[in-house]
Amino acid sequence: SPFSEVSCFAKPLLQVLLSPAVCGKPPLNTKVGSRIVGGQAAAAGAWPWQVRMLIPVTGGTALCGGSLINSQWILSAAHCFSSTSTSGVVVYLGETVRNGPNSVSRTVSRIIVHPNYNSPPKDNDVALLKLTSPVTFNDYISPVCLAAQGSDFPSGTTAWVTGFGTLSSGGSTSSTLQEVSVPIVNNTQCRVSYSFLTSNMMCAGLTEGGKDSCQGDSGGPLVSKDHNRWVQAGVVSFGYGCALPNFPGVYTRVSEYQSWISSQVSGAQPGFVTSSGSSSISAAHFIYMAVLPVLLPIFFFF
Repeated sequence: SPFSEVSCFAKPLLQVLLSPAVCGKPPLNTKVGSRIVGGQAAAAGAWPWQVRMLIPVTGGTALCGGSLINSQWILSAAHCFSSTSTSGVVVYLGETVRNGPNSVSRTVSRIIVHPNYNSPPKDNDVALLKLTSPVTFNDYISPVCLAAQGSDFPSGTTAWVTGFGTLSSGGSTSSTLQEVSVPIVNNTQCRVSYSFLTSNMMCAGLTEGGKDSCQGDSGGPLVSKDHNRWVQAGVVSFGYGCALPNFPGVYTRVSEYQSWISSQVSGAQPGFVTSSGSSSISAAHFIYMAVLPVLLPIFFFF
């Protein structure tokens, strides 16, 4: 396959700007494997910042993902919330199995949707949630680092996306946390598939498809490992179908929102990390067809 990975052990510039707790370092230091779509079940404690959210909507409940960025704040996607009402919203942390032995739940005291969010085209698709009470960090619950302003994730950088969403487009959601690796696609290449892409967005996926986030994964983290820390580069936003050839997933670019996040979050600031490079580059060649996509939100109703 022309998409076999070739590791390129470059040493990127890394600057930890703010780190009140040790962010981006799972205490159990578990190995990650290669549904999300085309992925595999994650080991317990592998992604301790992953959260699962249930959100009441007209006619049912929506499933979205998110990431823990300090002891009381969650980063997610704006499109998961049709209103900022916190009534009935429940956040689950510490899970690799839904309602598993390490699961901790919290209600939400505040939802902040980015004031410039608009859909279409889902620009500024980012939101923050404040938990009603802080969580205690442990082997299964700890925060992720966030990409700081000026961070760069070059095309081919290996990233990982995680979530409890569907295993195929329109399929059923997963009872276990799924993980999958996807290469970053630069915006110039990605605009061939999504002409309306803005600088607030980023893309990741394989040309041949087969690996992607899907419905129910919205708001979840896209992370890349840098100097032994996991840094969140993106927030799951949207895509044309799930894991289709020539249509990578689209993510909100976290580094564009450092100032906004810092201005909204109370208490200890998240750990922002500036990354200028990648410790793992995939040797992938991207060729996209110019097809007008029909966009699908990546959250799930049940």
